[in-house]
Amino acid sequence: MKRIYFDNAATSFPKPDTVPAAMLQYITKNGCNVNRSSFSSAYEAEDILYQTRQMICDLFHGEDCKNVVFTSGATAALNMLIKGLLKPGDHVLVSSLEHNAVMRPLCQMGKENTSPNPEDITFTRIPADSHGKLLLSTLPKLLRPNTRAIIITHASNVFGTVIPLQEIGDFCQKNNLLLLVDTAQTAGQLPIDMDRMHIDALAFAGHKSLFGPQGIGGFVLKEHMIDKITPLLAGGTGSISHTEEMPAFMPDKFEPGTLNIPGIYGLHAGLTYLKETGIEKIYEAEMALTRHFIQEALLIPGIIVYGQTESYGKSTTQSSLSDCVPQLPVVSLVVRNQDPAETAFYLEQEYGIQTRVGLHCAPIAHKTFGTYPTGTIRFSFGFHNTLEEMEICLEALRQVVRIP
Repeated sequence: MKRIYFDNAATSFPKPDTVPAAMLQYITKNGCNVNRSSFSSAYEAEDILYQTRQMICDLFHGEDCKNVVFTSGATAALNMLIKGLLKPGDHVLVSSLEHNAVMRPLCQMGKENTSPNPEDITFTRIPADSHGKLLLSTLPKLLRPNTRAIIITHASNVFGTVIPLQEIGDFCQKNNLLLLVDTAQTAGQLPIDMDRMHIDALAFAGHKSLFGPQGIGGFVLKEHMIDKITPLLAGGTGSISHTEEMPAFMPDKFEPGTLNIPGIYGLHAGLTYLKETGIEKIYEAEMALTRHFIQEALLIPGIIVYGQTESYGKSTTQSSLSDCVPQLPVVSLVVRNQDPAETAFYLEQEYGIQTRVGLHCAPIAHKTFGTYPTGTIRFSFGFHNTLEEMEICLEALRQVVRIP
């Protein structure tokens, strides 16, 4: 049975051939550390490291590649940003679609809404409608004298709903708020301009649409943010080793210890592939499959498709499809009166279709859409998926609804 992989929102697969090749070349032919060696092979690794920082900086229209910091992934990056930035008494706004990579650090540090203790860190959720559209008109009413930032995902990892970052960035600019963005789902999918969108810091994952391996990600800062964030980790950096104090300069300030250099080699290869292929080409190919899948799934009796699907009916023309509310190639659905886990199990056992089922580490998103606590089956498509795979999956769904 052929494997049909529809879990690209968790991690993209398969990777371009150049990604494992680059990692293998480093591990077997180089193996040197950076900032700690003076021999020639180490210079190659340092050059790849610099190139990768510059590619990330260019991707997000950052100010300076030295402000690109590598971590083990977006979750580590968000923890470093949130816990390093917020101080007692701060209040922040978040969306009603957040991943636990944002919500769990916030819940560790503070409480939702008001608190009798003025020293507590608090957060308020920006409400959304049942289709996941944020009610931005509520933003002015949610502000408090101590509101410091909006910390927000660029798109839902469950439903593919894209949040209007430009409008939120403009609001932050007018109200003297910082804007921190989780781009785990959108980096490599959608254009992100830190300057134009007024983004002060963002976190990225290397293993999704940047085509790198797991275990590599990071964050990007604007220059004015460097002194606002307290490093959570400390240790050797290979620089100013005569002192026991952490360096104050970038990126060493936030990069103690040995970096994941094999992962950076893989990310470099993934970013090269992304640049050579083109973000727009990849996104449009994935969305063409997504549009077809949604249109056909909506016609299957007993299937409930969640999200901004109002433009995907039978009568929708191809031209109007391109004007639909922006979304990612991510679709969540359920079979009426059937446990999503049973449906997902059937799809893999009978058709080899691999999806993700449950709450997707985003319980508040499911509460917003009314799919909590059972969750949904998530189909997330990638550049290597085909129309034939879509048709196999749609036929599988037509069969699964007939199961008593």
